[in-house]
Amino acid sequence: MNLDDTQKKKVAAWLDEGLKLAEIQERLMAEFGLQLTYMDVRLLVDDLKLIPKDPEPPKSAAPASPLAAPAPGTSGPAKTPEAEPKAGGVSVTVDQIAKPGAVVSGQVTFSDGNTAAWYLDETNRLGLVPKQQGYRPSAADVQEFQMALQEELSKY
Repeated sequence: MNLDDTQKKKVAAWLDEGLKLAEIQERLMAEFGLQLTYMDVRLLVDDLKLIPKDPEPPKSAAPASPLAAPAPGTSGPAKTPEAEPKAGGVSVTVDQIAKPGAVVSGQVTFSDGNTAAWYLDETNRLGLVPKQQGYRPSAADVQEFQMALQEELSKY
């Protein structure tokens, strides 16, 4: 996709405003008459070496944590060494061998000391299986868990 400099600057400005890729896709159609697929817009943003902004987490509303039904075969395969938990923080470990039905799995210890098994299935859905039935981690812990998980998985 070839855009002129003015159009490139406009796309960069939209990203700075915090627009999502789908919204940029709509604006490209509305303002420039360019009908692009979502993937085309994603590649365009990548080609321009731009990075979309992460949305600000809501201050008052706590997002629901992604708790799922227990993963099949929750007995423990070999695990990587425990990540050093930060004082009052969240620590994540990754199983050396993923649980059956999961692409990758592991354990998480939340800031309040509660633990859960986590897994990503074939469709990239994240599931948590808390040891204590009915446990729901805080919104801050869920966010910290997701960031720690992303950091751990980037090592592989």
